[in-house]
Amino acid sequence: MGRMTDATTNTLALQTVREIGFDKATATRAQALAALTEQLMASYSVSDDEGPLTDAVERFLQAQPHLTVRRHGDTIVASTAFGRERRVILAGHLDVVPVIDNFPPRWLEPGDPLIREDVAAAFPHDRVMWGRGATDMKASDAVMLYLAAVLDDVAVRPRYDLTYVFYDHEEVVAEKNGLRKVVEAHPDWIEGDFAIIGEPTDCGIEGGCNGTMRFDVVAHGTAAHSARAWMGDNAIHKAGEILRRLAAYEPADVPVDGLTYREGVNATLISGGKGTNVIPDECRVHVNYRFAPDKTLPEAKALMMGADCGAELGNGEHTATGGMFEGFGIEMKDESPSARPGMDSPLAASLSRLVRERTGREPLAKLGWTDVARFAILGIPAVNLGAGSPLLAHKHDEQLAESELTLMADILGEWLVAGE
Repeated sequence: MGRMTDATTNTLALQTVREIGFDKATATRAQALAALTEQLMASYSVSDDEGPLTDAVERFLQAQPHLTVRRHGDTIVASTAFGRERRVILAGHLDVVPVIDNFPPRWLEPGDPLIREDVAAAFPHDRVMWGRGATDMKASDAVMLYLAAVLDDVAVRPRYDLTYVFYDHEEVVAEKNGLRKVVEAHPDWIEGDFAIIGEPTDCGIEGGCNGTMRFDVVAHGTAAHSARAWMGDNAIHKAGEILRRLAAYEPADVPVDGLTYREGVNATLISGGKGTNVIPDECRVHVNYRFAPDKTLPEAKALMMGADCGAELGNGEHTATGGMFEGFGIEMKDESPSARPGMDSPLAASLSRLVRERTGREPLAKLGWTDVARFAILGIPAVNLGAGSPLLAHKHDEQLAESELTLMADILGEWLVAGE
């Protein structure tokens, strides 16, 4: 396939399913899960284009008489009122990262050369869903929609009241995040005793998450004609010290509540210069710091720029007074807090036992940032548990074996009904 053009992407943005669902009377669980996954995957929902898929999810949930459905922007919150003592939240984002020649999706039959070797070795007899969002995280969304339809307190009696959250803009800057907006506008919609985020974990449990911050480190100089370079001060050359400090950093493993998190500080972008014959007066190195949940945001910022730097989102450039980039300019771009594992919660412990029985997997640390951090701020213990490998998220050959759908549905369905 060739690289997609803007015109092709605009055409794909119009491709969305208007309705999603399955026949409760005739579909087996496996058929229902496959149908929901296929329908979600067929809807183009790169961040900023989630609206049509949100509409379809809203209609599907409104068709379930046991659910009260609310909407804020492109986020849907559907809740039961069974009168149980405790409430569990199941949350998943509907947006995906940009397409890289991997839309529209399709099922691959066993033996198809597009199936990755590691996926084929682990699931030799499975069909495989290939395409953008297969692991991150439309498969998990499909499982949660299935549970939302079948856990109705008539045919099946859940042990807990349930709240399902399907939200927009998880894959972009935090200020756009739909879950964040709902928490701020309607905190009563997101009340609960425990939360599960459907981020891909191979159907294991990944506890907590690293925090993340992104900021520009700025080197300043003086512009001049390159023929008379001595009249200026080369900011790009000065940025060499920023890169030296980054290269000298050694990634740290940090144990927190029995799980081990790996930190990292990395340059992800660099820019500078205004002309091929002009000594540059500014160079910016964009840095991403992933920090373990033993640190608060202020503690993490102090390590990068000093405790009293003053750099905050939207307040421009400040000089680092200490930390890794002392002496350079700092302009904050994005930040999200870390979350401790929360594995001491009785609900987390009981879910962990069931996952261990079904998969043999022990809980791991979530190294990427996820919205468990938002629940942690609310005082709600939360874990990541979803279908698909986290190593395949955002890859051009993103894919998921069909049996992972039934495994996730089995684990969550059994736990939500049987409980502790």
